Parts: sequence; structure tokens; C-alpha cells
Amino acid sequence: MIKKQILKDLSWRYATKKFDAEAILPEDQINIIKTAFNLTATSYGLQPIKLIIIKDKALQNELVPFSMNQQQIAQASHVLVFCIEQNISPEFISEYFKRVKEVRATADNILKPFEEYLQEDFKVKNHKEIENWATKQAYLAMGNLLTVCAIERIDACPMEGFNPSAYNEHLNLNDKGLKSVLVMPIGYRAKDDMFADLKKVRKKEEEAVIEL
Repeated sequence: MIKKQILKDLSWRYATKKFDAEAILPEDQINIIKTAFNLTATSYGLQPIKLIIIKDKALQNELVPFSMNQQQIAQASHVLVFCIEQNISPEFISEYFKRVKEVRATADNILKPFEEYLQEDFKVKNHKEIENWATKQAYLAMGNLLTVCAIERIDACPMEGFNPSAYNEHLNLNDKGLKSVLVMPIGYRAKDDMFADLKKVRKKEEEAVIEL
């Protein structure tokens, strides 16, 4: 029953084109979003991503021109901005291993070889390679939250169509060492959103999945 419900939830969700601007998500659902984001799988467990949650309506309206004038940004209950860390330094990597030791009490002789490997691996990567790697982790997080939103019956619209530089400046993300890469307004669909009841257009499952 639970497995079937998940498929129903995923069928229910769609990229919401119009939100009910009067409907605000309760705090308990926002807390679920926060925790689910933090539990998202990331490469090596390094979490080179952060989530900005915007609930200030004036600020949401200010972001519309930087979002290809997509009105969902203004209408949504909250706007999620997925960001990547701009500086994956040796210290950033070391902090992860400190957390592992604190949480798991893992011995240094077990952690040290892996930490040394990662330090060397990131040392030879250029900034663009690290940025691309971090951006992939943001996509993982967005995918995870899309599923969580569907289960929670929270509507969402994943967006790549926005001006990251304008977002970075307007939200002072550079001062936080962050760079925006994805945006997702969330809330509740408007009753007159014509896209809500359209059938999903997908390949046949046997065309999308190969079993070996």
C-alpha cells in the first residue's frame, strides 16, 4: 500500500504554473523541507550545498524580474534557492572529517587515509570542475525535495530559468560564500491552474528503463 501511495504521489505532482498566493505552508512542513534537504545524499558526504528559504513576500516580488518574470516566484508560499559553496577548501574538507569523528567516534587511523585522498583529489581539480561537481549535488537535493514535496502534498516548480548573478547580488550570496544554481517555489496550486489536471507525458516504461 505504501509503495503504491508513493507512485500516486509522484503522479500527483507537476511543475506548478500558478500558486494560490493566499495559501501559506505551515511551519511543520517547512521543517520537513529543512530536514529532508539536510539528509540529502551528496558525493563523499561533503554537503557543498546550502538552502535559502525565502518567505518575505516583498523580496519574492523583487526576484520576479530576475526569474524570467515567472509569477510563481511571487505567488508561492516560499521560494527555495539551492546554492553551492564557492570555496571547497582543505579546511572545508577537514571539517567534514571532524564531524564524522564526533558523530561516529571513528578512529583516526581509519579516517586519515580517506581524508588525505580527498584533500589530494580536490587539490588537482580546478575551480570549474569543483563548481560542476557541487552543482550536481544541488540537483540531487532538488530531486529529493521534489519527492518529499509530493509525499507532503506540497506543490513545487523546479526552475533553472533565472539569473543567478542577479540572485547572488540581490540576496548578498557572495558575502556568504555562496552561488545560486537552482530555484524552486513551493506552496499550494491555484484552483484555476489549467496544468494541474493535464495527463503526464512520459515515455513508455520499457523505453525508459533497461534491465540487464
